[in-house]
Amino acid sequence: MQNEPQEGSNTQQVQTATRLWILGGRVQAVGFRPFVYRIAHRHALRGWVRNRGGQLEILAQGTPASLDAFATALLAEAPPLAQPRLISEKNTTHRPLDTFVILESSEAAGASVHLPPDYFACDDCLRELQDPADRRYRYPFINCTQCGPRYTLIRRLPYDRTNTTMADFTLCDDCRREYLNPGNRRFHAEPVACPVCGPIAEFCRPGVAAARAEAALTAAVAALRAGQIIAVKGVGGYHLMCNGLDAAAVGRLRRCKPRPHKPLAVMFPLRGRDGLDAVREAVVLDEESAAWLRSPARPIVLCPRKPGDNPLCAEIAPGLAEIGVMLPYSPLHHLLLADLGTPVVATSANVSGEPVLTERNSVEERLGTVADASLHHNRPIERPADDAVYRVIARRPRPLRLGRGVAPVERHLPLRLAQPLLAVGGHSKNTVAIAWDDRVVVSPHIGDLDSVRSLEVFAQVAGDLQKLYGVQAAAVICDAHPRYGSTRWARRCGLPLAEVFHHHAHASALAGECPQVDSWLVFTWDGAGYGEDGTLWGGEALLGRPGGWRRVGHLRPFHLPGGEHAVRQPWRSAAALCWESGYGWDSCPEDTELLHAAWQRRLNSPRSTAAGRLFDAAASLTGLLHRASFEGQGPMYLEAACTMPATGPALSLQRSSDGMWECDWAPLVPFLADAALPVGERAAGFHASLAQAILQQARAVQRTHRFDAVGLTGGVFQNRVLSEQAATLLRDDGFTVYLPCELPCNDAGISFGQIVERQAQLENR
Repeated sequence: MQNEPQEGSNTQQVQTATRLWILGGRVQAVGFRPFVYRIAHRHALRGWVRNRGGQLEILAQGTPASLDAFATALLAEAPPLAQPRLISEKNTTHRPLDTFVILESSEAAGASVHLPPDYFACDDCLRELQDPADRRYRYPFINCTQCGPRYTLIRRLPYDRTNTTMADFTLCDDCRREYLNPGNRRFHAEPVACPVCGPIAEFCRPGVAAARAEAALTAAVAALRAGQIIAVKGVGGYHLMCNGLDAAAVGRLRRCKPRPHKPLAVMFPLRGRDGLDAVREAVVLDEESAAWLRSPARPIVLCPRKPGDNPLCAEIAPGLAEIGVMLPYSPLHHLLLADLGTPVVATSANVSGEPVLTERNSVEERLGTVADASLHHNRPIERPADDAVYRVIARRPRPLRLGRGVAPVERHLPLRLAQPLLAVGGHSKNTVAIAWDDRVVVSPHIGDLDSVRSLEVFAQVAGDLQKLYGVQAAAVICDAHPRYGSTRWARRCGLPLAEVFHHHAHASALAGECPQVDSWLVFTWDGAGYGEDGTLWGGEALLGRPGGWRRVGHLRPFHLPGGEHAVRQPWRSAAALCWESGYGWDSCPEDTELLHAAWQRRLNSPRSTAAGRLFDAAASLTGLLHRASFEGQGPMYLEAACTMPATGPALSLQRSSDGMWECDWAPLVPFLADAALPVGERAAGFHASLAQAILQQARAVQRTHRFDAVGLTGGVFQNRVLSEQAATLLRDDGFTVYLPCELPCNDAGISFGQIVERQAQLENR
């Protein structure tokens, strides 16, 4: 019999084990394979790692202790952009291996893939960009596994260079060595390039010879300094840019686009230790906004304009107290802003409401009367992705628009679907969503579906998501409104069709974000949506859960003179409230004799409970805005006017003939029209009255029905004053309150809500 090894003896046989891991989540296009390669060698393991159908397979051999340490590091030390999820881990057997290697990707089915968004330029690449000794010094398309474009250049999966818009750029010898070296941070960085082999910038002005490469950047900066407007091709599309300190340039941009009042986003150069010193000169930054501006998403964040001496011209956001600010996110932006040294207006290059333009010819044809010159590059953009927009509400950054750096957004469903579904969203702020198994993927912002191009991009994105994920929808879900562009498309697509009511989708989107809540009372307040009774809802209280919503409350209904004309003419909503309540509005800006007669006969005067139109009316009654150049202008002006704490009139709550708890807005009409009160007091009092009305409705419903939480969703709750006041009142009264965090509360979240609602309907059959 062999002697047993003694403590400290070197005769103990070293045990070797083999283990297999399957990882899911975001593990592709984030440098995960070279990361696995490095930590495997650190722990002296042998084996391999490979992409397989969107998941990661890892087989490793070594001592049990080293395998345990390796397993811990896989999740604890993952690359910053990765979001790994352990699917399985098991002991197995395999022939002895000599080293650890990275195997070629498998071409397995794509339903398990996770399509990454476009990323910002990381600190390592920015250091190289600024290093005269580096071969990528001042190269506008520098990137690595931790940064650069993804969603906008992927043509198909798996995510390999041949499947991207970089396929036509043949790697030079130096780039190829980096690309094939597992120890290099550019190992399989698919967009990798350099000045020798990669894309190139080109500055074009009518009648002048084009400038390329470094000369193109120099010419673009000179044009901005001279007060010109230039179209700049970025990651997901073009921006129209001009000097943000030049009031004449900003004014000309507004006149030419045309965009007379809608706020313009501003991009600031990095300055100071955290890069935000230039931003702080123009806006007031709280901790949450500063962190989100610096996040890898690099979104636009709405921040309060700094009072007093402000470097930005007032024309950037006329009538508003906030400015949409962002930092450079592509190397090209960093170079432009650093050389210019001042902030620039960076607004989407598009026809208002349409998806951002991505092609050179389209920009020159459609915006040639707006831009004096263009800064192009020859890296194709496969599909548009506009900038994401966020606003901090109740101390959390909440999305107003999904876009570059954030989307596609992925969520998990509580149960597995029997068949894949395509949800086509609403008509405004459209997004689409594809769902299969227990997964939902929501697209970036597409736009309003009023134009041919918007519908073309809408159809492209709906098809792209299915092809990229290897999923073919078996049915389509749309809004119940018969005139929505998305609904008309769904009815023509040839798939089995299911309709979901607009506000049910709003409520279900919030419930889908918060699956821990079993039963809800959700206030779904917005501009308008097709209701179960065929009228225009928009000030509803819905009780229940996905698949079982029941309307239990609403705002007092009124009839909108002129129907959809009221959206851009707030005075119409104001007139309607006055006529409904019997108040004589002497300062109405229009002759309404004929309109009033038509309204009395209910000609083109649909019935509505829309809170959004109530905000429009308030903006007009206070004299802030009678005619709007963009949707939501009146409510935005009204919120910006809230300059003092105030209380408004109490709104009565009573049971209506249909058994609903109806909130009567009538006491607000004389209060809002009282010119003896400061506008700021009237605006603040209006918000305070509605916040109190929400609390009173919640209390009334709670007396007869049980629910676990109150939800606030719909486009009206983009309003920070109302949302924060209502949430505070409800929480102080003992209610649990939720607002959307991952998806917009406006119609951009409708597609996700349609999926959640439809799945619940199918489960309840």
